[in-house]
This record gives sequence, C-alpha cells and structure tokens, in this order.
Amino acid sequence: MLSQIILTIISGKLADQKFIFNEIITTIIGRADDCHPKLPNDEDHSTISRYHCVLDINPPNIRVRDYGSLMGTYVNGTSIGQRQEGQNPNSEQDYPFFDLKEGDEIKIGNTVFRVSIEIFSDAEMQPEKVAISAVESDTFEILQRLLQQAKTGEPNLSAIQGYTILKELGKGGFGAVYLACHNETEEEIALKVMLPQRAAERRATNLFLREIENTKLLQHLNLVQLRDSGEFDGTFFFTLDYCNGGSIAQLMRQQGGRLPVDTALEIIFQTLDGLEYAHNIEIPPVKLPDGTVKQARGLVHRDLKPGNIFLTNVGGKAIAKVGDYGLAKAFDLAGLSGNTPDNSNAWLSSSKHYRGYCHEYHFRT
Repeated sequence: MLSQIILTIISGKLADQKFIFNEIITTIIGRADDCHPKLPNDEDHSTISRYHCVLDINPPNIRVRDYGSLMGTYVNGTSIGQRQEGQNPNSEQDYPFFDLKEGDEIKIGNTVFRVSIEIFSDAEMQPEKVAISAVESDTFEILQRLLQQAKTGEPNLSAIQGYTILKELGKGGFGAVYLACHNETEEEIALKVMLPQRAAERRATNLFLREIENTKLLQHLNLVQLRDSGEFDGTFFFTLDYCNGGSIAQLMRQQGGRLPVDTALEIIFQTLDGLEYAHNIEIPPVKLPDGTVKQARGLVHRDLKPGNIFLTNVGGKAIAKVGDYGLAKAFDLAGLSGNTPDNSNAWLSSSKHYRGYCHEYHFRT
C-alpha cells in the first residue's frame, strides 16, 4: 500500500513548511548541514541542538527518539529524552524510540512538527509488487530451480549460469550461502541467496539493488569481493569470493574462544585497512529526501563482527577479508526482512555514521 509521512511545522519561525517522506529512511532533525529536516542556525532556533532527535521512518510507520539534545525532545507535551546537566553532548545515550501516529506533535525548542500519515488505497495507486519466494521453501531447492532455469539462457540469471552447488556454508534468517563451482573454469565461489520475508514494493527492491551496486564498487585485498548479483522471481542472489579459511568466529571457537595477541593484531590491522578504504571510496551521487543531489563518499558496514570477517590464503599468507558488507542491514532497511521499521536501536545509539542519510553515506560539503 502506497503511503507517505508528512511533517508540517505548526509553530515557530518556519510555520507551514512541510517535509514529505515516502521511502524508508532514518534521519536526524537539527541545525547541522547534514540534517533533514535542517533548521536554521540562527537565534530563533538557538535552543535546538545541531543533532537534536532521530526519525525512523518506514511509511506508514514513524518513530522518534531524542539524540542527547540539551533542551530535550517532546511528544504531545511529554519529554521523551534530554541530555543531563554537565553531560558530554557526544555521550551515546540509549534513549528509546516512540511510535508516532496521525496528529502527534513533536516539539524541539520553539519549533513544533505535526505528523500526518497519508495512505493511498485506490487500485491505480498501488505500487508494483515483487513476487515473494515461498518463505517455507528450502533455499537449496529454490537455488537449484534457478540454476536449472539459468541453463535455458534466462538473461536475469546470467550471474549464476554454469555453476554447480557443492555444499552449504552457512544459513541465516533471510537465506543461505553455498560453495559453488563453475562447470568450465572449476573456480569456486560463494553463492549467497536472500529471500524477502514478505511481498516487496518495487521501490523497496530498487533501493536494495542500488545498495548492491554500491557494494560492487568495493575492490580491496581485505574486502570480500561482490562479483555479480541479480534478482529473479523474488529471490536475490550474489556471487562472492570464497574464503577457504572460514570466519574469525570459527577460528576463535577452534582455539577456545581466544586468539594469540599477534594473530589478533594482524587480523585487526588488515580489517582496518579494508574499512579505511571502504569509508573513503567515492560512490555515485545520492538523491536526498528533499530532492537535492549530493556527491557521496564512503560505505559503512553496519554489522561488523567476527562472523563477518573471513580468512583466505593468498600466496601462502593468511589474509583477513571483511564480508557481507552492508547487505544484511540494507536488506532490513529496504523492508525486505519483514521486520518493523528498524530493530537496530543498539547500533543506532553507538554509531554516528547515519548522520546524513540512511546510515550509510558521508557527504562532501
């Protein structure tokens, strides 16, 4: 069902100004340049912090939480969070999100926003839906059907044409990863399959596909290369470098939960090399919710953990590679996981990377 969120300023210097959101986004209201809505840095808005409160939007759902502001954030006259006296403004606070509904009012400083939720139910306004793979179906069976269909020359399955599945490498809530071998070159790759947990709007699918294209730009020794990808009949699939040394999580379990200091440091240094590259790579310009286009720089992983760092052998040396670069979180943010708007309050409260747009980009000013 097509829907949108409208925030209308009903009190303050900018009264009657509207901000419209019709896509999934997590953004910040404040006076900083990378905020949206961005409020003026003037005397009338001096009681509003540079980064004041967070909006988590997945139309028709919207939530808000304070971001450790000096003067606090209020919903319908009730405080939902505020930095305490003497507290560092950069302190990371785990303020809770508050669900908003039609007519609710958000007050920051002297500015008051009113929430409007519009839902279009007419048949002609229904967005195109993408078919969903049966959630109950076995991912291996789905993948085997796709591989068989790829043999017929289906152009949308060219990324996986000519591969045979050897074994399962891992399985998660949204799909699975398999070791596959190319029938002609005998090269081994990791073949990842992700299944939407509900029928997805085409715009959500396109959002996820855009994230995938950005991830393909990452080419570094310490990053798992996303080689190719595609979507067919509601199933997303990816071919990636195969790391035959397993994950760091597996290595830690094999060694009783701890690694020797020298080994751990080598892994950390290599991981940081990969992340430094990814955080500074230039990516295609991004269209912001207000319609402006900005040059973006850097991609954030958003789910870094030992299970997403892999080992492989290159020239007789063990190389650490960061894998699953942003795919799982992008899948969730695009609304394909079937979760509510966002279940990641923990990483929200501990990261400043989402300042700007969709948790992901750093913008040039």
